[in-house]
Amino acid sequence: MEQTSELDCKEIASIKDAPQKHHIELLHYRQKSNWDCGVSCVLMVLPNKHRQHLTKNLSKICKSEGFNKSTWTIDLCYLLKKYEVQHVFYTVTIGVHEGYRGNSFYHQILTKDENRVKVKFRDASKNKIPVRKASISILHIIEQLLNGPIIILTNARLLYCDICKSNKISNELRKCLPWPTTYQGHYIVLCGYDIERQRVFYRNPSFGDRWFLQMYVPCRCPLWKKRVKATGLMKT
Repeated sequence: MEQTSELDCKEIASIKDAPQKHHIELLHYRQKSNWDCGVSCVLMVLPNKHRQHLTKNLSKICKSEGFNKSTWTIDLCYLLKKYEVQHVFYTVTIGVHEGYRGNSFYHQILTKDENRVKVKFRDASKNKIPVRKASISILHIIEQLLNGPIIILTNARLLYCDICKSNKISNELRKCLPWPTTYQGHYIVLCGYDIERQRVFYRNPSFGDRWFLQMYVPCRCPLWKKRVKATGLMKT
């Protein structure tokens, strides 16, 4: 998801029928390895029956879905479809972004994953998986959170928490020092917002059972523009 314009706080507060604070209760799932953050986020949004089935058959299902231990967002779409979870996939790139070829994070996995990813994008429509090429704003995110949680792929190095102060010191230092920010793709689940405090709630599968709080207003937090450049799966 990519920010397209500065958003006025009054516009956010004027969302029709939106409560000032909204929090979605989710059963947390902590990732077991360094590759399964996306699948862990899917587990957090699944109904209990499907969650148990996926947990018990995780290795088998990951292999049968074709991604094994190398997960792209389109793979998560097919996984959600398998368990009949209605959702919409928003992305600024259909297929594989050409810029990934020069990214060390993606370099090693592109060779073996590119064909699978392209085929899944190509076949998404006939499999009734809605993929939208679009940039969306924090306003849209807040509106969609009223329908359900949102799985997003973002940069783990730019995540922080106002409550437990996780990663906050390094983020504050980045505002003062010209540190380069390398990309580390990571999935999280947005699970609420607080308009008055200008915060979003999210669950991070890297940690134990708790939610995190982070500023969202672009004019107050320039790093949000970087964090929001992510693909997103929204429940409908």
